[in-house]
Amino acid sequence: MDQLREAYKNNQLILFVGSGVSANIGLPPWKELIDEIAVQLDYDPEVFNTYGNFLALAEYYRIKKGSIGPLRSWMDREWHRNIEIRDSEIHQLIVRGRFPAIYTTNYDRWLEYAHDAHGVDYVKIANASDLTKARDGVRQIVKFHGDFDDDASIVLDETSYYQRLQFETPLDIKLRADTLSKAVLFIGYSLSDTNIRLLFHKLSKIWNEHEALGVRPISYVFSHKPNPVQEEVLRQWGIRMIASEDDDPGVALKNFLQQLTEA
Repeated sequence: MDQLREAYKNNQLILFVGSGVSANIGLPPWKELIDEIAVQLDYDPEVFNTYGNFLALAEYYRIKKGSIGPLRSWMDREWHRNIEIRDSEIHQLIVRGRFPAIYTTNYDRWLEYAHDAHGVDYVKIANASDLTKARDGVRQIVKFHGDFDDDASIVLDETSYYQRLQFETPLDIKLRADTLSKAVLFIGYSLSDTNIRLLFHKLSKIWNEHEALGVRPISYVFSHKPNPVQEEVLRQWGIRMIASEDDDPGVALKNFLQQLTEA
């Protein structure tokens, strides 16, 4: 924790935010999204769910509908209802924290809304053209899997996911540059999530390639419970796991962020 706190105090810590952060303010689970895909395609949700994994089902939706536009509209509408974001202590701690950049794989706008609610300036980056908007001293919110304002940027179906696997888009290049100069802290992610584990692996390869040059920042992932197996696996990738003893994931994350930001 000492090295993590030192990186934080020196503005050398990038935050990477996953869906667990949005779940703490009551956003629906992925199953509701799959059920909505089924409904829009006139399938029984329970039957439809047996036809493939989420990426395949989303791909089928895009083929049948011609785009993910209607589904994106539903997500945008359903995920932004009746939440007073100022009441989220976790979002307040994130906003008030000393993070020069916040990456997120979430599509929703709650990180942006939290910054607006607390009067903290930011620049949203969701595609290549947004990179020109970056300003010195202004936090960047990087929508790594896309943003509701740009359907083409959203990583949702198999095609967009496999394109993301190539790790060659302008946002990937930006991430590589950022993580070679700063530490990264991942919060709100399940350690069993294949997507985030793939990202861990790819970042590890980048760090290994540059280690001979003396460039090897330490990165961290927060978990609300100990897991010695995952801790050992992540360690070989240059990622240190920070575990809590709190049973409630939301309470665990809030307490951890308080300890970090108030140090």
